[in-house]
Amino acid sequence: MATRSRRPALQPRRILVIHGPNLNLVGKREPAVYGNETLADIEARLSELADELGVKLEIFQSNSEGALVDRIQSARGQVDGILINPAAYTHTSIALRDALLAAGLPAVEVHLSNVHRREEFRHHSLIAPVAVGQILGFGGESYLLGLRALVALLRGQRSARS
Repeated sequence: MATRSRRPALQPRRILVIHGPNLNLVGKREPAVYGNETLADIEARLSELADELGVKLEIFQSNSEGALVDRIQSARGQVDGILINPAAYTHTSIALRDALLAAGLPAVEVHLSNVHRREEFRHHSLIAPVAVGQILGFGGESYLLGLRALVALLRGQRSARS
């Protein structure tokens, strides 16, 4: 009886995780809104999940819009997808939106808080229309849910291409 050779499913190699402005203060800044978990705690949990999922993470945080744009632009051809918490730039940065479009990579937007339960100006995202999805309101868990969703999407895309 002949056995069929099954090609192993290709997996995403690298995911770029981007943290926007003031996220370096998570755990210290407004714990009632953002929780007590620090960015280092979130990154440790993300790294653990990435290992389980068989992907590698590149993590970048900046308070500077230009540095974030530069990092997104340099991601093209280097990573398979972007997990991004644009933080306050969500509502103001056409430059980040355009950089994500130019990179041509699937991106998932995440937020620690539920922006729709906050001030009116936070209800509109310039990033959402260019992201494949948005996860918000679950604290640090938003990042984990976003990573799972992005990896599942990438695995589906790669399967469809092969």
